[in-house]
Amino acid sequence: MSDNPTPPRPAPEPAPVAAEDQSTRRDKQTRQDRQDRQPSRDRQPQRDRQPPPDRQPPPDRQTPPDRQTPPDKNAAQGKNAARDRSATKDKGAAQDKSATKDGARQDRSARQDKSAPRDKGAGPPTRPPRRRRPRFSVERGWFPPLGSKGKVALVVSVLTGLLTHGYHLFRYPLYLTDEGIYMQRAWSVLRETSLSPYTYDYDHAPLGWITLAGWVFPLPKQFETFGNAINTGRFLMLLVHLVSVYLLFEITRRLSGSVLAATIAAFLFNVSPIAVYFQRQVLLDNLMILWLLLSLFMLLRREVTIRSVFGGGMALGIALITKENAIFFVPSFMYLLYRRVKGSASHRFTSTLWPFAAFAPIGAYVTYALLKNELLPSGFDFDLNNPPADHVSLLYTLWWQLNRSQGTLFSHTGLLQTSWLVRDKYLLIAGVCAMLISLWLGMRDRKRNLGFLISGTLAFGYAFYLVRGSVVLDFYVTPLIPMLAINVGMVIDRMLTGSFASRFIRGAHSMTRVALPSFVALLLLASPASGYLVHTNTEGHTQIADQYQSKINLTGMQHAQIAWVRKHVPPNSRIIMDDDLWGDLHDVRPFYPYAHSHWNASSDPDVRDKLFRKKWQNVDYIIMSNKMRKSMDTNNSDGRENWILQALRNSTRVWSQTQGNIKLEIYRVQ
Repeated sequence: MSDNPTPPRPAPEPAPVAAEDQSTRRDKQTRQDRQDRQPSRDRQPQRDRQPPPDRQPPPDRQTPPDRQTPPDKNAAQGKNAARDRSATKDKGAAQDKSATKDGARQDRSARQDKSAPRDKGAGPPTRPPRRRRPRFSVERGWFPPLGSKGKVALVVSVLTGLLTHGYHLFRYPLYLTDEGIYMQRAWSVLRETSLSPYTYDYDHAPLGWITLAGWVFPLPKQFETFGNAINTGRFLMLLVHLVSVYLLFEITRRLSGSVLAATIAAFLFNVSPIAVYFQRQVLLDNLMILWLLLSLFMLLRREVTIRSVFGGGMALGIALITKENAIFFVPSFMYLLYRRVKGSASHRFTSTLWPFAAFAPIGAYVTYALLKNELLPSGFDFDLNNPPADHVSLLYTLWWQLNRSQGTLFSHTGLLQTSWLVRDKYLLIAGVCAMLISLWLGMRDRKRNLGFLISGTLAFGYAFYLVRGSVVLDFYVTPLIPMLAINVGMVIDRMLTGSFASRFIRGAHSMTRVALPSFVALLLLASPASGYLVHTNTEGHTQIADQYQSKINLTGMQHAQIAWVRKHVPPNSRIIMDDDLWGDLHDVRPFYPYAHSHWNASSDPDVRDKLFRKKWQNVDYIIMSNKMRKSMDTNNSDGRENWILQALRNSTRVWSQTQGNIKLEIYRVQ
């Protein structure tokens, strides 16, 4: 046996009080009985004691019998003392082993006593520890798991978006001018391998309609797969919206740590009338939203890896060359990246990689203009009163767009009063209030409320772009909708989380958090004043909202207009029209190669000077879309459309159709 005793093992965790008293008494009695039954080496006779085997000398060194000396008294006493010390060590080792076994037995008996019925005289049981809430931190990537309820809410949100945006998609709203422009340029990418069938003046970055061309190219009938060019583009917008719903849900959940906030944001993003109206249309803003949400989603991964940083930067760069006003979201993205990589070992590398990835698509766009010698204006002249005549310029167009101005957005004739609040005042007002609350919460505690700070600054940055006084079109509000929805969802979740203090309501807290938002959602859907599901028509009757009304077929009026043209107008006629019909007249036989929009007929030199020669007598037909006359007057500030207006005054109306406040006409020029 080794000279060193077995080291004692750590003591087991203490059991509950009652169980510990019983097991301690029983173990002491068991240990006493075992010691009584075990014979001690000290009680053995002196003759039975033998030195341990390892202490006996080897046989070759033992003293022969004839040379052995009589035992000395002192030597005998020393040997007896050594044997006593050895026996004491052996006894201590045996006791240590016995104690170890007794500790294991005590642990097993304690577990058995927990399951056994408690004695009447025993003390109260120890209260189990409370479950800690999952840790949540946007900065460190500590996001709660989605869970089964979250998965159900996500699936319901995506299906809701499919229903609200997919139903009535090809009938409402009316085909608009910008939809026709983007599909016209996508047609040029496929048919002519150029960015525009006319002179490309860098009014918009081209990746949006390049994406449309990439979507159309593999389809069996390409632009006519879903009936016409704009319908084909609208189906892509439906797919874009569904992906955006998923990204919006996950972004809101990770910024707030709440499935309820994500569900509310997705509901508003899906059902809001202003969202349905603009997100069904073929707009660059919808594609830009998709890339922005993807970039934000990549920065909100659990771990900030090189792949996520590079992907997030690339997605932001693609959003910027899809539509330039995505630049107003960049400060929020930069601050989020700074907080996510702060203190990490690779923060310098990731902080450099992200802007490099974001600038790569922009650099390709600038390089394209540089190779075509269209980056700078001739003579480096940025005079807005005298645009360059020899070639277009990317930087000159950007300078011109920055210096455009119009009346204030808050006037009684502005878009805020005449369009946006009319379509959904509830989301806009509640969203602005939620944005201010998010900014206050985020600035108050930037460490704990980083999610509120990011959501508030995202909405505030783009709201500043809308109210700064430059030219704003109707659909420019589209990127603001998901940002307001995120803020509303997060603020409502915070209000429901921190406002219940009484013991009774705390017990019903989880049910109240779901019941109250559900009740508000039902009110929005059932109230005619909201227009979410029903509304009051011009006759004062409550009916299904226009976006879901099966009797309304606004695009059918435009189909009838095209049918009349194909039946009564020769293909070689010189036609002035709007861009919404361009694809139907140029991509479907019989082709109408001399049909051009009033925008290009008044500004493009090849069309204005070579085909029409700025003479109204060279116009055969004018196809009027809804509110086209107002657009012609607005575009005629410098008199460029005077000859077109004169042709309209010398024409006869040959076809007309009206539905509500929408009126379409066709004129034959005398």
